[in-house]
Amino acid sequence: MSSSDPFQELVDAVRQAILATSPSPTASNPSPPPAPSPIVNNASSPLPVVCPMVRTTPYSGAAGDCKGFLLQCSITFATYPQVYNSDSSKIGYLISCLTGTALRWAESIWNQAGPSVKTYAAFTRHFMEVFGRIDQETSAGEELYHFRQGTLSIQEYSVKFRTLAASSGWNEMALLTTYRQGLEPNLRMMLAPYDDSMGLERFIQMTIRCAARISSYSNSSMSTGGASPGPPADHSPPEQPLEPMQSSHQIRDCPTRPVRPLVSTILPIYEKLNPFTSNVILTANDVSFTVAALIDSGSAGNFISGALAQRLGLQTTPTEVKYHVQSITGQSLSKKDVKHCAGPIHLQIGQCHEEEIWLLVLEGSTIDVVLGRPWLARHNPILSWGSGEIMKWGDTCWPECFPKLPLRSPVSITMCSTTIESPIEKQSVNIPPCYSSFQDVFCPKRAARLPPHRPWDCAIDLLPDASVPQGRIFPLSIPETKAMEEYIQEALKQGYIRPSTSPAASSFFFVAKKDGGLRPCIDYRALNEGTVKFKYPLPLVPAAIEKLRGAKVFTKLDLRSAYNLIRIRKGDEWKTAFITPTGHYEYRVMPYGLVNAPSVFQNFMHEIFRDYLHQFMIIYIDDLLIYSTNLSEHHQQVTKVLQRLREHNLYLKAEKCTFHQSSVQFLGYFIDHTGVKMDESKVEAIVNWPTPTTVKSLQKFLGFSNFYRRFINNYSTIASPLTSMLKSKPKTLTWTPEASQTFQQLKQAFITAPILAHPDPQLPFVVEVDASTTGVGAVLSQQQQQGKSPELHPCAYFSKKLSPAEHNYDIGNRELLAIKLALEEWRHWLEGSIHPFQ
Repeated sequence: MSSSDPFQELVDAVRQAILATSPSPTASNPSPPPAPSPIVNNASSPLPVVCPMVRTTPYSGAAGDCKGFLLQCSITFATYPQVYNSDSSKIGYLISCLTGTALRWAESIWNQAGPSVKTYAAFTRHFMEVFGRIDQETSAGEELYHFRQGTLSIQEYSVKFRTLAASSGWNEMALLTTYRQGLEPNLRMMLAPYDDSMGLERFIQMTIRCAARISSYSNSSMSTGGASPGPPADHSPPEQPLEPMQSSHQIRDCPTRPVRPLVSTILPIYEKLNPFTSNVILTANDVSFTVAALIDSGSAGNFISGALAQRLGLQTTPTEVKYHVQSITGQSLSKKDVKHCAGPIHLQIGQCHEEEIWLLVLEGSTIDVVLGRPWLARHNPILSWGSGEIMKWGDTCWPECFPKLPLRSPVSITMCSTTIESPIEKQSVNIPPCYSSFQDVFCPKRAARLPPHRPWDCAIDLLPDASVPQGRIFPLSIPETKAMEEYIQEALKQGYIRPSTSPAASSFFFVAKKDGGLRPCIDYRALNEGTVKFKYPLPLVPAAIEKLRGAKVFTKLDLRSAYNLIRIRKGDEWKTAFITPTGHYEYRVMPYGLVNAPSVFQNFMHEIFRDYLHQFMIIYIDDLLIYSTNLSEHHQQVTKVLQRLREHNLYLKAEKCTFHQSSVQFLGYFIDHTGVKMDESKVEAIVNWPTPTTVKSLQKFLGFSNFYRRFINNYSTIASPLTSMLKSKPKTLTWTPEASQTFQQLKQAFITAPILAHPDPQLPFVVEVDASTTGVGAVLSQQQQQGKSPELHPCAYFSKKLSPAEHNYDIGNRELLAIKLALEEWRHWLEGSIHPFQ
């Protein structure tokens, strides 16, 4: 090997360092220490090993092993400080342990002889920049947040948790809470009484001891129980029918009593189990009580306590036979026999389910009402054992157990309905009984759950030169602080947000609602500026409404927590991080305020309902309109939509839904089978609009009125004096008599605006144009009545203010311009129409 080889130079430097520091034997030290391993002057041989210490593991460039490799090198240097006492010797040893990609990188920077090879600190810093994981802390925090014990032993779980915790950057309280959440449920329940003040390490040690204690209990009980290797026995108790009392023996004294299996494992009782109960209203003799009824599938009868029967003043009737009530173990539940029944009693569950029922009187019972197997068999409800709710009633309940409710409005087609009450707004809504099987789709609690990841998750891709948002903390008033704490607590409980270690930090603040409440807002302007825009289009509302020709029955649905039903793409959550006076959090669901949120949600809705779009359904973000020509067809179509919503875990806000209407208000329009007109509340707002006094107030008025320009003939020409006042972008507004006259004229045009007919491609179109010195206009009409004197009815209006160049056109060219613009505006109706238009 040539003498100029850089690696040979490093080997020589290390050799000289070893020889210079090797001790020589003296009289006081007659026994010399063991000689180091001989140095082989060979480029392929490693540096000398001077002690029987395990050599550093070779490193090839894996990012996950970078920190561990440098740690091993540091230990070696600390163990042999006399050998590795210079930067060159340390760099030489580190390079000698490199292989593959890492070795090729080291060779390139050594040949460059840059500043990174002058000192060991500079070398390792550059080494970390190349091979280290920049996002190691974020990745460790992400993995730690989702880490669960699962099938791991408590020792394995604790070791891995400590490893991730060391790189996460989380504080001790967050680590302890996460460690507790990841434990196996039984172990977590056993540790529930202990608070978090003891610290993470003490809590982990106590957890390991508890797990060992549980394991020893299980092993002990298995060894004494004599468990057989066969399949486990069925321990479910047999159903005990309620039989008349006889003179024979009781079950506990039965000589042929079946042998019951012994308990195979004894575990401590962590908490009292809650039975399945439902609040019911009992009414009798004009007296009503709300009590908790136990719904018990193991009970052979329906019971009421003797004390409650007396409070209600119930008249009891003797039963034909006496009943002796026993528990599953054969113990008597009452000292007295059951020999009376009470009724009829009016029993109401929920808002609408009502019935007349007879109940057996159980004296001495501590439970007010027990609804057993006879009641369950009659109504066949579907119960949610997790939430303790009745999710669905059986088919036999319709319409027997539901009274007919009054119509919601005079135009409603529905004659009876089920009331579903929102726990947030406390407003009753009529849901037709034919959709009773979809009650879960209207459940607010289910809507509050964390949605699953889907192919349509919200991605936040940043531009190459985008900077990380760095907002500031806004001071909050006392009401705002309380509202913030409630919002954060609820969002954490639902899983919508989580503690963050993100470098991003958008500002959190509140804006006032019209009703005086507070709406939380996050300033995502900096994030939006650096986000790659998703250009999925939102529907053209006027064009969509033109598809409603012939529809006579309408249902409008409104999604609950619309944007929160979409997850943030995994790995992008850190970009949504925001800061509050009490913490740093990031969203797991799509929040309001992201620039791509409307397009992402519109794309999601279009994808799952693509086969229904413009067949019988219109979707604008979270507003759904279903339209049909008759009620029978409409019911089938609404059922399809509700089923599709259920399949994709989407939920509706019942208080904002309307069903089976002959007319409907949708996106600012009032729609029925005759056509489309402006929303009366919006027209009233325009008519009562005060005279503008500032530039901004005039801009608001013109922007508001411009939404309905397709209903106003020659809108641009009428509004021209007002729009001209804003042409030079003035700072102050000079209100003139001409402006006042135009202002009133525009209001009058809104009052007299006609109903626009739905375009019918089976009928001929008529296009009329007009031109003036300020603008051009056109109207698309059709003959809506066939006969001797058919009448033209407008379908849409169009207008445009002339540009300075177009002002120079003569009257003929202006009319030609009006024709050209009208044909472009309505090309989708006129081109290829069955009848030639006029």
